[in-house]
Amino acid sequence: MKNNKISLEEARDLLRYFREKNDRKSEEIIDIWDNLSDDNINKIGDECWIIYEQVALASLDCQRFDIFNKCLSQLKEKFELDSQRVARLYAMYFEVSESEDGLSMANNVLDKIPDVDDANSQVKKRKIAILKAQGETSKAISELNKFLKDYMHDQESWMELCDLYIQDQDYVKAAFCCEELFLHNPHNHIFYQRFAEIKYTQGGFENLETAKYYYCHALQLNPNNTRALYGLLLTCSQVISSPKCTALKKKDYLKIITWGKIELTKMYEEKVPKISDTYLKSLSVHIAST
Repeated sequence: MKNNKISLEEARDLLRYFREKNDRKSEEIIDIWDNLSDDNINKIGDECWIIYEQVALASLDCQRFDIFNKCLSQLKEKFELDSQRVARLYAMYFEVSESEDGLSMANNVLDKIPDVDDANSQVKKRKIAILKAQGETSKAISELNKFLKDYMHDQESWMELCDLYIQDQDYVKAAFCCEELFLHNPHNHIFYQRFAEIKYTQGGFENLETAKYYYCHALQLNPNNTRALYGLLLTCSQVISSPKCTALKKKDYLKIITWGKIELTKMYEEKVPKISDTYLKSLSVHIAST
């Protein structure tokens, strides 16, 4: 699309498509903006304010502060400086700035936004993100737990809390977060893979058997999940080395390992057609030999 001017209507439709699909697509959005014809974007009516905000967010991702300033200038003319949408953009700008006190400045801006009927979830999530960026893991965990009492269906927040607990090496609570995610979205293979990884990290025969079960479930939902397949191989290799593993179970696990090696090799050969025998041999080093 570069260096190809597009009409205002084409730009509007593309940007609307990204919003409806909930795709960030920051580079594509900036590309659209750069190639937009000189038509006044305000001609499309009130949708222009959503577009200004969408482009401003994308410009922060791409470090295009020239575009950010233009979009923010338009939004400030339409809305008050202390309006939530303008204040949030200011806070995000401070977050990505190279200023030493950028995170503190962002937090100060967010603190000034009124908490309307305790429903300003985006502001709360940004404040938690700032705590995480500042290395305040314990505070971020505490605030996320408070947040999830009010927004218990927010899957993104449950996943973030899971990651923070893993970072804090609190695997029991991390596993609980995954269990909550199962309830909200039982068909997401990533959640089962993450739970299996937690159980594998905890170690012990029972946890490893649980990890094997959830890796298998993740692969049932998405047979192309390379990470789950690799995790399954590592788990099975650990299980068969345990004295608690019976001869019958060992036989079943060896079958899984044999099958998994074949499938994993196929996956790598498909993704890297000219993969060398040396690479495949080095890969197999990480998998217990049978």
